[in-house]
Amino acid sequence: MRGLAARLDQICRRAEELRAALAGAQGPDVATLSRELAQLEPVVARITALRQAEQARKEAEAMLADPELRELAEAEIAELDARLPVLERELRLALLPRDVADERSAILEIRPAAGGDEAGLFAAELFRAYQRYAEARGWRWSVLEYDANELGGVKGASAEIEGKGVFARLKFESGVHRVQRVPATESQGRIHTSTVTVAVLPEPEEVEVQINEADLRIDTFRASGAGGQHVNKTDSAVRITHIPTGTVVTMQEEKSQHKNRAKAMKVLRARLYEAERARAAASRSADRRGQIGTGDRSERIRTYNFPQGRVTDHRIGLTLHKLDRVMEGEFDEIIEALIAEDEAARLAAAET
Repeated sequence: MRGLAARLDQICRRAEELRAALAGAQGPDVATLSRELAQLEPVVARITALRQAEQARKEAEAMLADPELRELAEAEIAELDARLPVLERELRLALLPRDVADERSAILEIRPAAGGDEAGLFAAELFRAYQRYAEARGWRWSVLEYDANELGGVKGASAEIEGKGVFARLKFESGVHRVQRVPATESQGRIHTSTVTVAVLPEPEEVEVQINEADLRIDTFRASGAGGQHVNKTDSAVRITHIPTGTVVTMQEEKSQHKNRAKAMKVLRARLYEAERARAAASRSADRRGQIGTGDRSERIRTYNFPQGRVTDHRIGLTLHKLDRVMEGEFDEIIEALIAEDEAARLAAAET
């Protein structure tokens, strides 16, 4: 860690400068300075904790010379020797480049892929599972789209999930989710395999994605739902096509054309932002594939096997025999394992 000393000192000094500047700042400067300080404070806290532990160890070593204090000093040294590597790892993690989108809210999109009606049913169940997870964490869940079919499944569903750190926890959910089970409609009791795609898109700031109105084609039409439900007599549904990229967003959840357009623009902005992030990541590291995969929607990431009651994440080889609880929204064990694997991979890459 000695080689990092100058950099750590610089970070601490910058945090002090920001605190002093904030004392007399006004207007837009307050938000800018506060944002930078908020990013530095967790690092400063870890620097302080590590340096305090290192100083405590030096003091304990000095106590070894005193026969009366030797036993106490040895116990303290043993405790600090176990704690110091943990503090060093936490600091190294804090120093890694951060994904600027991690602290943001996100848009979740789920679509049936292979498997027909069964894929639509599982897409609806998975959508509800994520809703339970979001609500358990105190995040705000707002349905953007829910295109139901006649059997209780969905043709597509999306939701805005608002809260701090939503994208950081859900970004590894993007990909192909596979389900293996006997459909309720299967009289022979045969296991079917179906897939759905999940996309988790960070919500961009307005200034990060500039959309030229001239690049948009906006079509309106009458909304429709399963079995003739949710049919409006006005052209309230909206389809927005971003001509330069061919990105298409359709929204008909609201009865108001204005509200559907606003929702569609929010989804379009998120998709364009994520596409730009993906291009930037590819240009930085064309062939890099970490332990947790690329997060690409074409990549099969997880299997939900109902006959055996298990869920397996293929990227990290994790299998849990509690599928029923996962479908109730208990994703934390999987998500924590994915985050840990990602941190380990990034640390290893930084040290090579």
